[in-house]
Amino acid sequence: MNRQAKGKTPRRPPPKKPPNSQKDPVGVYCRVRPLGAEDEECCIEVISSTTIQLHAPEGFKTNRNGEYKETQYSFKKVFGVSVAQMELFEYVAKPLVDDLIRGKNGLLFTYGVTGSGKTFTMTGSPGQGGLLPRSLNMIFNSIGPYQAERYVFKTDDKNGMEVQSEVDALLERQRRGNVTVPKTPSSRQKLDPEIADMIKPDEAYKADGVDEDNSYSIFVSYIEIYNNYIYDLLEETQEDAIKPKWNGGGTPVRQNTEFIPPQSKILREDQNHNMYVAGCMEVEVKSAEEAFQVFWRGQKKRKVANTRLNRESSRSHSVFIIKMAQAPLDADGNNILQDKNQVSVSQLCLVDLAGSERTGRTGAEGTRIREAGNINQSLLNLRTCIEILRENQMCGTNRMVPYRDSKVTHLFKNYFDGEGKVRMVVCVNPKADDYEETLLVMRFAEMTQEVEVARPVDRPICGFTPGRRHRNQAFKEELSRRLEERGGPVDRDVPSVINYMVHSLPPLPSSELTDPHDDITLPRLIEALENRHRIRQKMIEDYNKAANMMKSMLQELDANLISKDNFIHEQNGKLAERDKIIQNNKAEMERLEKKNKMQEHKIDILQKTTKIYEDDKRSMQQELETREQRLHRELSEKRRMEQRLHGVVSDTQHKWEKECERRVNAMQLEMQNKLWVKDEKLKQLKAIVTESKTPGRPEPPPRQTQPKRPSREERLPAKRSASPSPLPTTTPVRPLHRRSRSAGGEKWVDHKPTSSLDLGTVLQPVIPNAIQVSAPSEKALSKCDKYVLTHQEVASDGEIKTKLIKGDVIKTRGGGQAVQFTDIETLKQELTTVPSRKRKSSEGTPASGDGTDGAWTDVETRCSMAMEMRAGSNMGPGYEHHGITKRRKP
Repeated sequence: MNRQAKGKTPRRPPPKKPPNSQKDPVGVYCRVRPLGAEDEECCIEVISSTTIQLHAPEGFKTNRNGEYKETQYSFKKVFGVSVAQMELFEYVAKPLVDDLIRGKNGLLFTYGVTGSGKTFTMTGSPGQGGLLPRSLNMIFNSIGPYQAERYVFKTDDKNGMEVQSEVDALLERQRRGNVTVPKTPSSRQKLDPEIADMIKPDEAYKADGVDEDNSYSIFVSYIEIYNNYIYDLLEETQEDAIKPKWNGGGTPVRQNTEFIPPQSKILREDQNHNMYVAGCMEVEVKSAEEAFQVFWRGQKKRKVANTRLNRESSRSHSVFIIKMAQAPLDADGNNILQDKNQVSVSQLCLVDLAGSERTGRTGAEGTRIREAGNINQSLLNLRTCIEILRENQMCGTNRMVPYRDSKVTHLFKNYFDGEGKVRMVVCVNPKADDYEETLLVMRFAEMTQEVEVARPVDRPICGFTPGRRHRNQAFKEELSRRLEERGGPVDRDVPSVINYMVHSLPPLPSSELTDPHDDITLPRLIEALENRHRIRQKMIEDYNKAANMMKSMLQELDANLISKDNFIHEQNGKLAERDKIIQNNKAEMERLEKKNKMQEHKIDILQKTTKIYEDDKRSMQQELETREQRLHRELSEKRRMEQRLHGVVSDTQHKWEKECERRVNAMQLEMQNKLWVKDEKLKQLKAIVTESKTPGRPEPPPRQTQPKRPSREERLPAKRSASPSPLPTTTPVRPLHRRSRSAGGEKWVDHKPTSSLDLGTVLQPVIPNAIQVSAPSEKALSKCDKYVLTHQEVASDGEIKTKLIKGDVIKTRGGGQAVQFTDIETLKQELTTVPSRKRKSSEGTPASGDGTDGAWTDVETRCSMAMEMRAGSNMGPGYEHHGITKRRKP
């Protein structure tokens, strides 16, 4: 059991509100800003009045196949680049102003990336007023003749309103020095020249259904949320405190020069559990010009900065609150009821959110980076709250919405959890550079449309009969007419005359005595007092005269009332008969109400059954979507595996085709060599047999025969002899390999990939003092000074070409190793033809006369060319290169 802390008052439970099951979705509108330059690429296209389409810019791939993606988004209304501010106001803000006058709350905020036109949409520009000035115009056009005197309504510093009497209000006006003066046509000339064209009176917009029996008053406040701190833009700061104030003389007087930093405000909860900014200044205004002047005074203090994307980028979220207080008049229609419970307070919040931005694009540094981080974090919290609200409403969950994570969401939590209309204007820039950020804004806006807010309920109406103000006005007009007939004041009631005469008294001169022999101040004061006494006597005479006239008029009214009493008795008899009819109608109404309740009970049962079915349908749809996603994921995975296997199979097939072709060629060459060797042996055997049968016979001239094909062992390189040598009887010995002239004491990293093929040639590259690796590593590179990479590729003639890529191992500053490539050596295997050979005669002379020296077993005959490719003396270690053998057919 939780025990209450000592000395703390228990928390009041929230007031019981009438249940309201009707909900409306958040109204989301989209406005497209015109392009800055005609040659810029556009990524947004307006399809219809409710749909836009986003085109991915050139070079931006959005799907796995590398294709351009086009997406469409639907809103309640889409405003193109040619839509004027007036049309936007009619669709978006005008219904919220109607609800404000009827006592209902509203929230309107603009959302988008930086430079998308949010401030222009909310505030406007000279000649093109935005939503805020047009809303002020409509409010004062509607309640202008029904406004209360200044200081009749007074804030209680707890988000509530109190009603003061006329006397208290008059005393406060005199204390503050604000005396109401009639408006003149030149009053608008006092406006700031910057806003003179932004606030224009427009009588075209008026709210319908304004209660004429109520008295209204407007209060405005202006705050900003900067780095998640709340500041009052209407509060007097250091700059205002040290401004020179004139005392009527020739020099200004500074009242205070002490530095007063702006203090952040805190959020509190009132007795109705509504959030408000504690200590925020609320200014009572009586005209649209005065209200916009107050707004502009705070607008100059708002945090703005120059970035790469926007010349005046908002660095904070601004909230302009319009609060309307209204209370009914008494039964006579003269004064406002002095009952706090009868005061109705409604407010309209106009929010200009700062734009989300990427510091890489804006070029922000220092303080700007911190500001951008806080802005993006607050917008992310807003998105999180909307997502959880949508999930709770659509899936029936009860997750806690994190309103307190940000001041923006905490301030407006009542609009999403309570009652009131919420509308959002999404501003987008069609520039191709903003495509990625615009895509995120569109997804958030589309999700926000699915959140529902409780519909505001109508305020209870006072029990007095309607038309009280109209009857009182008619009575005053009749009284003025009769006073005019009798020579009294015209178009003025008595309190107005007295009030006018009180304020027309001449002011008293200064009574300060600076010299004991002053003979001017006292006579001047005596003369002023005598003048005021004469005026006072005249006022008393006029008052007595008006009182006598009023008394005679009241006597006439009494006579008229007596005559009307008889008429009232007759009407009472008729009313009694009507009462019987009304009683019968009430009985019938009660019977119909019981029947209606029975039908409502049946409707409730059907609605609950429908809700159960809808929940089942929603759960089945979610399960179906989950299974479809899983199936789609499995199909895509299967397709990916098929593509991967197909690639592996094609690569393996190509590799084995090359290997088989190489092996077939090698086998054909080997078989052909064997066949040629056998042919040569048979021919030699035939020649020996023929010579043995004819001894002592002179040898015929030699005839040209097919030379014998040397074997693989006989084609090994050997030193050239001076005379032809007979056929070798033993296997020739392979000579030693010649070392390269650049060979030294360096150690080499021999990087030979595992995919390298063994060509089986006689001459192979040999690298002494080397570490052979299949993949380079930092450990191997740290032990060596040189690096060589063996790379094989297929040449144009189908043979395999080997490249030796050489480099130096260099130590880096960070303690690692880097390779700097210096040279590339290419090794290629070729097949050359062998020249035709003639059989030698018994005397050892050549069998042919073409000057060919050496027998077919000669080294030059067997290997016509062996080439070594070297780049120079500094190429590194020596190599025994691939033999390049050319053969000529006989």
